[in-house]
Amino acid sequence: MRKRLKINPLNWLGYLFAPIQKNGAFFVFMFALGWICTQLEIMPVYLVGRGAEPYALSFPELFLDIYVLCIILTLIPSKVRIWIKGLLYILFYGVAIADMFCYERFDSTLTPTMLMLCGETTGQEASEFLKGYLSWDVITSKVGWILLLILVHILWTLLRWFFSKNSRRLILPKMNEVVVTGFKALLGIAVAWLVYSSLSQTWDNKVALHRLFSYDTIGQVEHEQAQKDHAHLYLPVYRLAFGIYANRLASHQIVQLEAASQKIQIDSCSYRVSNIVLVIGESYNKHHSQLYGYKMATTPRQVALAEEGSLIPFTDVVSTWNLTSFVFKHMLSLYAVGDSGEWCDKPLFPEVFRKAGYHVTFITNQFLPKANEAVYDFSGGFFLNHPELSQKQFDIRNTRLHRFDDGVIKELDSATAPHSELIILHLMGSHMDYRARYPQKTHRHFTPQMYNRPDLTNEQKQILADYDNSLRYNDSIVYAITQRFADKDAVVIYVPDHGEEMFDDKPLRYGRNHSAEVDYRLARNEMEIPFWIWGSPQYIEKHPYGWLAIQNAKGRPMMIDALPHLLLYLGGISTPLYRPELNIITPEYDVNRPRILKGAVDYNKLKRL
Repeated sequence: MRKRLKINPLNWLGYLFAPIQKNGAFFVFMFALGWICTQLEIMPVYLVGRGAEPYALSFPELFLDIYVLCIILTLIPSKVRIWIKGLLYILFYGVAIADMFCYERFDSTLTPTMLMLCGETTGQEASEFLKGYLSWDVITSKVGWILLLILVHILWTLLRWFFSKNSRRLILPKMNEVVVTGFKALLGIAVAWLVYSSLSQTWDNKVALHRLFSYDTIGQVEHEQAQKDHAHLYLPVYRLAFGIYANRLASHQIVQLEAASQKIQIDSCSYRVSNIVLVIGESYNKHHSQLYGYKMATTPRQVALAEEGSLIPFTDVVSTWNLTSFVFKHMLSLYAVGDSGEWCDKPLFPEVFRKAGYHVTFITNQFLPKANEAVYDFSGGFFLNHPELSQKQFDIRNTRLHRFDDGVIKELDSATAPHSELIILHLMGSHMDYRARYPQKTHRHFTPQMYNRPDLTNEQKQILADYDNSLRYNDSIVYAITQRFADKDAVVIYVPDHGEEMFDDKPLRYGRNHSAEVDYRLARNEMEIPFWIWGSPQYIEKHPYGWLAIQNAKGRPMMIDALPHLLLYLGGISTPLYRPELNIITPEYDVNRPRILKGAVDYNKLKRL
């Protein structure tokens, strides 16, 4: 029967090895290239030397990816295949060199921000960059391993060409056809086992990769990458593809923002308050603030200001998300959660202020484009760092980041404005790693021994102490900011982007939980935030009714996507974009408005559970 049908099971098994046999050099050299990159590039760089290891599934995923590519190549006619392989060599080697170079020079593999910066770079800037960074020591760096592999590949190709030209002079022994068929069958069985094993081990990552590249907005991509089962972009070419994809998604929202910018209409501006200062904090757990009843003295200066009556703490304020980038978009856009469309369909309030005649200053200690920037910062800052949008929104911007937030105050001191101004200060606050958020020598106030927490290990107590120290240091920063405006007609509004878990509930943990489910524990620790307004003596004297309205509003429920409308009111800006029902200090304010957390759960209902 098998003879009549001319079917030999051994031949069929041998076909499994055929993709590697027909593309042997491609398979070997591309596997070697991938192996070099996965073993030498360990992210994040700051963990190298502290137990960080290469991607655990490098071998099976490399084998699977290259084998599938070899199958595709095998299906292409040989005359075309040779050219396609040549193009793939150029692509893979070129991207690997660029990726390894970035790893060596910037402590990061390819990122969306790098591609964004490349797109904004002029020819002269590119030339200066190459002169400054390309030197002979590149060869002796990890990039040299890729260059060595390329050299070996070239030598192999030349030798293969030489022997093919002289094959007639060589007398090769003939192999028995049955032996050859059997050997190929054994290799086919090995390939089948490797494919099955690789697929079973890496299937979850393949599903995650497909999920990652299926979203419509950069915010969704960021949220996906915050999940525990996020995709591992383990090869340079994947990172390049992701960078292009992320920039494409961001560019769509830039177009929408530019269209929204055309909708800005200013009817008049009374400049009700001459100086409006918005201070945006980071990762601030409200329940670790002394101002809100925490037993440790984390905010002594804010407490003193509240006791003297110049600082009004609001008691029922929540964030929209526990991701900075989402919060920034909601906080800066005149879009409110629940509106139709997206956040980028409405103008950004700094541009409204600027068009109304305010001098707008933005000083950030996070959102400046950096080569090694993660997708989280790219997602939160792309619309602030876009050259045209930035120019429309801000008169003054800082150009460098600082180790500690006192650098923001120094930047503020050097930024002068001739008339009414809006100042937005974005702090690093208590962003993890907490021990790096305050000067250890001068601002270490809390120690592990000060915490009567037998449920915590010594290491956990140290983390808790570092976090509380960062809050106390932040207290000194925001106090210094208020004192810069003590002799002006000014209000200072403080609001962090979100909270942070800090061993307050069981199971004990710190940081943030990025699961889709929003329960009250997550809302309490990561979404409930401090929010206060400080008024200068001049402001309190000149605006008694305004100050009374602020005092009367301190217990009202609020979500921070409504903040722009409070700011427009304080600025005296008359525009169709202003909505009094979202301004917490006006009688028209909607106290029954749903407060939707992470686009899923109404906090007002969650709180009553």
